[in-house]
Amino acid sequence: MSKYLIEIPHGNNKIDCLRAVSILLSSGSHFLTNADFGCLDGEHKAWFFMDASSKDEVPNTFYQI
Repeated sequence: MSKYLIEIPHGNNKIDCLRAVSILLSSGSHFLTNADFGCLDGEHKAWFFMDASSKDEVPNTFYQI
């Protein structure tokens, strides 16, 4: 397996930040608990590492934020 860095950009308002949290939570609480958010520093993205055999295994949900 390979390790992938997943970056989830989102808008710079509170609703967009909460939507990103909601999508991670609905995808599995382990995604949310392992994610780092840059929102408080003005970098509206979340990052986490994911083990997968290929990029195709990364859930499509993360591309829809």
